[in-house]
Amino acid sequence: MRISLRGSDVARTTFIGAAVLSAIALSVVSLVNLNAQVPSTAGHDHLTGVACVDVPPGEKRPQFGCFNIGAVTGLHFSERAVYWHLRAFPNRKAAETAKSATGIVVEEDGRVWLSEFGSKNSAPRGGEAIAVVGPLQLPAAKSYTAVLSYAVMRPGDNSRVHTHPGPEGWYVLAGEQCLETPAGADRGGAGGTMTVRPNIPMKLNVTGTTLRRAFALVIHDSAKQRGIPSDWKPSGACSR
Repeated sequence: MRISLRGSDVARTTFIGAAVLSAIALSVVSLVNLNAQVPSTAGHDHLTGVACVDVPPGEKRPQFGCFNIGAVTGLHFSERAVYWHLRAFPNRKAAETAKSATGIVVEEDGRVWLSEFGSKNSAPRGGEAIAVVGPLQLPAAKSYTAVLSYAVMRPGDNSRVHTHPGPEGWYVLAGEQCLETPAGADRGGAGGTMTVRPNIPMKLNVTGTTLRRAFALVIHDSAKQRGIPSDWKPSGACSR
């Protein structure tokens, strides 16, 4: 059977078809744009066995990992327990003005930070008080080195199993972390602090569902390496 369409019918059919195709195309473009706007950490290759590393001047830092960003040597303390005072300043000049001879000034996470070390009541003046981390129990040593690190890691990433010949402290800027030691699991989140004593085997795990950004500080015997691999076997306490 042959069907004849008048000119108006052909025009109407063509218009409807074009409208349907336009709607489909718009839906596809909208879906692509939506997917592009939603950040996801799912499906990435996890970083395992991470150690904090030095980045040579002029070399671009990887997007994810742990990086040593400041250090001071020749430290001497009259007490065996010290505190890490972390403050934020509006600009580097203000931080440098407030800094002592043994302080560390860095620029990370869009802010300027000053780290100072001493007694609990020896906080530097100026800036915004962010955290007091400690006490950090020091081993006997002739002098100490403080190394400040900054880490950006994703859920499922973890550090190598290691020890430090001195205490380590953390301030978590964003996300969540879980530190496993022979004593069990210690968890911390954004705005929180954490410490561990010298020579304790440990493995740090990034937990939760969001990017973890954090500062870490190790104060160690200057005659020894900052970090040492350990053959201790974690039980997986952070995953339970």
